[in-house]
Amino acid sequence: MSGRIESIHVITEKAGRPEERDRVSVVAGRGIEGDRKFDSNHDITLVEAEALEGLTDDTGIELGPGESRRQVMTRGVSLNELVGKRFRVGAVECVGEELCEPCDHLQSLTEPGVLRGLVHRGGLCAEVVSGGEIAVGDSVEPC
Repeated sequence: MSGRIESIHVITEKAGRPEERDRVSVVAGRGIEGDRKFDSNHDITLVEAEALEGLTDDTGIELGPGESRRQVMTRGVSLNELVGKRFRVGAVECVGEELCEPCDHLQSLTEPGVLRGLVHRGGLCAEVVSGGEIAVGDSVEPC
């Protein structure tokens, strides 16, 4: 069960636009440098590209990379299965904390139906236990 990073996005303000990055620095216990969630209660958030494709298939709603408001978009790995488990994102070691369920804020920035369409496939919130750099194309796999 290994996948890869398909895109990385940083958002500097609560309602700000996602900014695509090829690589970012991730600090243990703090998150992605330059992101508005740095030093928040969730170090890093991930979402599956397949979940966004499923949203489109099921509802017709298309969210582009970064529009899910998750920092890292993956492909080829089931993020829900990583809750409570250690995994690596490139050189960074994480622990899956909880599902990152969609919220009213996400729906207010996108369109009606996003909240319902992403229930139980809105991504993963994880704690970073060992920092480093991550880049598009890096692997995502259990430790």
